[in-house]
Amino acid sequence: MLKLLSLLLLLPITTLIAEPQLVKKTTTTTTTLKVNPLVYDRTVSAGMDEVYKSVFTTLENNSYFVISEPNIGKNLSHFAKRWGDDYNKNKLDSIRSMVFCNGWYANRISNIDPSMLAICPLHISLYSKNNKTHILFVRPGKIAAASKAHKVAKELEDDVIRTIEIAISNF
Repeated sequence: MLKLLSLLLLLPITTLIAEPQLVKKTTTTTTTLKVNPLVYDRTVSAGMDEVYKSVFTTLENNSYFVISEPNIGKNLSHFAKRWGDDYNKNKLDSIRSMVFCNGWYANRISNIDPSMLAICPLHISLYSKNNKTHILFVRPGKIAAASKAHKVAKELEDDVIRTIEIAISNF
């Protein structure tokens, strides 16, 4: 219990009580929907395969190394019969994730505040429905808001988001 309390004290109070926000920005090909200030949420009018491949390639070309590619939707599909009506209520077509790292940022963060290695490795989750793919990324800068490593975590967050934006710029 003491460890949990200690962890909660590390998070800024605004993070704990933040109300979900709904901000919608639409362009001709993409929509940004912010449901939670801790999560970057980007929607692209394209299928999972094209978006996934572009994000993967752009991460790799920008010094991020994808170390794992869980196919969450495929794994969940094995439980369809067992879960019955409770399976895939949102009728998502696909759920995938990529776990990735940038050693230079991991080293910088660990030099400042080793407890922030909790954000390493990073991950992006994607889900698709009706030929729209949603890209989700937990914002390291928000997680590290009360840490001495906040500045580096925010820099990392901005760089990953910039990389995602490059990846989806042609959709």
